[in-house]
Amino acid sequence: MIALDPMLVNVDLTVVVVVLVKVLVAFAGLLVAVMLMIWFERKVISDMQNRIGPNKAGPFGILQSLADGIKFFFKEDLIPDRADRFVFKLAPYLSLVPAFLVFSVIPLAGNFSARGDTGLVEIAGKVTRVQVADPSIGLLFVLAMSSIAVYGVMLAGWSSGSKYPLLGSVRATAQMVSYEAALGLSALAVLLQSGFLETSAIVRSQTGYEWNIWMTGLIPFIIFFIASTAELNRPPFDLVEAEQELVGGFHTEYSSIRFALFFLAEFMNAITMSAVIVTLFLGGPSGPGLGVSGWVADYVLPFIWFFAKVMLFLFTLVWMRGTLPRFRYDQLMDLGWKFLIPLALGWLVVLVALRVSGDEGWNWGVVAVLIILGLTALAGLLTKSIRTAEERRELEEVND
Repeated sequence: MIALDPMLVNVDLTVVVVVLVKVLVAFAGLLVAVMLMIWFERKVISDMQNRIGPNKAGPFGILQSLADGIKFFFKEDLIPDRADRFVFKLAPYLSLVPAFLVFSVIPLAGNFSARGDTGLVEIAGKVTRVQVADPSIGLLFVLAMSSIAVYGVMLAGWSSGSKYPLLGSVRATAQMVSYEAALGLSALAVLLQSGFLETSAIVRSQTGYEWNIWMTGLIPFIIFFIASTAELNRPPFDLVEAEQELVGGFHTEYSSIRFALFFLAEFMNAITMSAVIVTLFLGGPSGPGLGVSGWVADYVLPFIWFFAKVMLFLFTLVWMRGTLPRFRYDQLMDLGWKFLIPLALGWLVVLVALRVSGDEGWNWGVVAVLIILGLTALAGLLTKSIRTAEERRELEEVND
């Protein structure tokens, strides 16, 4: 099946209308959320830096993002002479579309408060879910879409016909691909724990505060958050647009609305990835039922829990932007390849060993000792290899 939504079993005109309304509401809501996220980030950072921030366009400057968007629409659209015109115009959309596609498989509401709750609701007489689609490969779909976003960045730099955007796109691609491995390994821990790929089923498996953040041992959550921040090109991993080194990164030659689309995609990705983290590790819209029922239990209360969890991560991203300095590029790559990937792989092996030992009835004490010894040996070997590489690099620098 393309999607596990029970509404799609018998498709009629009502089903088509409901699906179209879902798509329009999700897309419009995500665009409004991006506008508010930009305003929120500017306001929070200005408070951290003892500034006022936007305060002219609308109450508290809340319409500043809309004003900036209108300004971009009326700016001159420039295309370099040496650019590949078709790819140059296509690249911003290759960055923007995957962000919305990821958001389309996220459960935004539905009653998941108790064990056995399915999260199904009734819309126009049809039983469905509060998400655009619920494919049977939901988690794989999320990882695939996050990988496709790399093409927009790479093609934008390549098609510009200029050296600096090309260098910026190559560096950005290397960064995003490097952290994709750690992201996928930490997501495998969620798959191992829940046993499902569907996002709704992953949420359903976390009812009663049995959230994957605890059930997987916290480590996959930390790795996923760090790796997703690097994938989003958010500070302190924003080397993609390091102005002091590459003028402006892969989008140097872009102007007008196409330039704005890259930043729209960046902030949209921040929202969607926060929603993904909430879905995979914090139970999505599940939370205390508070004794309510009806449409409040199906729509209002679950969405409040979901919104509160997402806002927690969005504030954390803004906090990191206003607090942490930017990594050097060698530090960025070392963190991804020499620390996060080995840690994610090692922890996945630990989770598998614990699962197998529980199924086979092995002695927990012996298993724990073997795990500790194995992790210690791997950490020692990894540390020795890193030190050897650093000593060799220092020796090469001295010889040069």
